[in-house]
Amino acid sequence: MQFSILSFLLLSSLLILEQSTAYVLSNKAASTSSVSPTITKKSAYAPRRTTDTTKIGTLEVPNVGIGTISWSSDDFFNLENKELERVVSKAYASNCAFADTAERYGSHMKTALGMGYGDTEKMTSKFLNRAEEAQGPSRVKPVIATKFTPIPWRTTAQSVVDACEQSRKNLGVEQIDLYQIHMPDIVQPLRFLGKDFAKDEIYWDGLAECYHRGLVKNVGVCNYGPTLVEKCQQHLAKRGVPLASNQIAYSLLGRHDGAQETLDKCKQLGIKTLAYYPFAMGLLTGKYSKELLASEGCDDKEMSLMNAQKTSLELKDLNKYANGDGLDIPDGGINPLITTMLTIAKRRGKTLSQVALNYIISKGAIPIPGCRTVAQLEENIGALGWRLSATEVKMLELEADKLGFGFDGAGFKRTSEKFVGYGVEKFRLE
Repeated sequence: MQFSILSFLLLSSLLILEQSTAYVLSNKAASTSSVSPTITKKSAYAPRRTTDTTKIGTLEVPNVGIGTISWSSDDFFNLENKELERVVSKAYASNCAFADTAERYGSHMKTALGMGYGDTEKMTSKFLNRAEEAQGPSRVKPVIATKFTPIPWRTTAQSVVDACEQSRKNLGVEQIDLYQIHMPDIVQPLRFLGKDFAKDEIYWDGLAECYHRGLVKNVGVCNYGPTLVEKCQQHLAKRGVPLASNQIAYSLLGRHDGAQETLDKCKQLGIKTLAYYPFAMGLLTGKYSKELLASEGCDDKEMSLMNAQKTSLELKDLNKYANGDGLDIPDGGINPLITTMLTIAKRRGKTLSQVALNYIISKGAIPIPGCRTVAQLEENIGALGWRLSATEVKMLELEADKLGFGFDGAGFKRTSEKFVGYGVEKFRLE
């Protein structure tokens, strides 16, 4: 029992570190085929927008989501943040209110004290309700996806049900739109003693129970590779439950280490892929290539609207990716890819970040970029309503492949590692 409490405290502290500095961005991709995007006129409540949507299970969602890991309340006692409320209101008016959150996302002031679980779920629901009251019905119904966190002391299917009930209460809904398992059960604090008890199948049974009790409309997973996602789908199918989605790190710079194979497998199985780290922590927005952009005559409009804080370790890694170090990353870094992206962006009258997002959409996945300001939201929405051509997609992929490296994360944020209470657990999409 003492070990469990210690693990809990250590795990909580590291999750706090992850949340307080994270600015997660994700991309969603439509197929690279010549099929046109679904584009329809908006309702009278959002007359200046069209909708560009796809399906996740039974849900109609916009082709770009909203990541909420960096959301935080400005008030310790009340869950309020005026800028975030404006973001939600604008997303609702634009038929783009698809938010991805999790039970463990919470206000930074509270998580610093080991509190705040569920705060982001509550804020998201509150702001969406206010938007609907002020604006009336939306053409595209708002969707909130949330997540269950696998941890060592959650050992039964009922633990999934209990967590789901709490998330349902936080969101103020009868049914959660999309309920996801946050990651494979990789947190194994007794592995060094030879005790490795993965509870993935137990958690899948919990998802099935939530589905059959009517607590959720759709179920999904996160960070599952081709083998595990197919195994999960087969397991759920025996319980009469369809697997709707799989959320992974995926971007133009992040197609290696099984990411592309996972996307391909999900397409084959009819499972929708959601993509986090769609901008590779800002690299694909040009944020860390300002000298190159300046030499190309670009103004600030061409650069990222993101101003997420980064740690010194993250900045060191990101600048190495951007410009190279002559060792791990060749001199020039990602500049050749940014140059090709810029050529396409200028021709289409778009920004680098919009090209990065549209690439993912064009590959058949849904990007989930983080978003904390209205300016960021509008930038992300600019990736909707059009598609890169097959030739442009190929140009981008060839240039990315020529770099000879992929994006594996920066600082303590890694695409295939999780910091937990007792150290680092690694996983691969395989």
